[in-house]
Amino acid sequence: MELLQSLVRLLLVDDVELWRTFVLKHLEKEPNLEVISVAADGLDAVRKAEELRPDLIMLDISLPGLNGLEVARQICAGAARSTILFLSGESDPDVVRHAFSAGGLGYVLKSDAARDLIPAIESVLLGRRFVSSSLRDFDDVT
Repeated sequence: MELLQSLVRLLLVDDVELWRTFVLKHLEKEPNLEVISVAADGLDAVRKAEELRPDLIMLDISLPGLNGLEVARQICAGAARSTILFLSGESDPDVVRHAFSAGGLGYVLKSDAARDLIPAIESVLLGRRFVSSSLRDFDDVT
């Protein structure tokens, strides 16, 4: 992640522990990323976002408590000014559109994460929208 010069504080939100472990292993190679906390449900995600004010929130759509779309809406409506990157298995174009409407700046399919996650993080932290490579054929998702 050569483009990012300063440390990026990240909150990872997903209810599947095995998936969180995969993402954490993938991110530990990046010296400018620090995972400051993880959350396994939507209510905990909102609380931690307000409390910790991370630079970046990687957020799943399907979460217990509150779904990721509602989490994003609440975070964007609150005081936290975190960038939101959705990381989800949902490939329905309507869901992707709703994710951007809810405040997400990027959307990565879990199936594309090995290839797209780091470029997506770089892109959204620079203020640019990112759509997973498998979704780029859908002209109207953003």
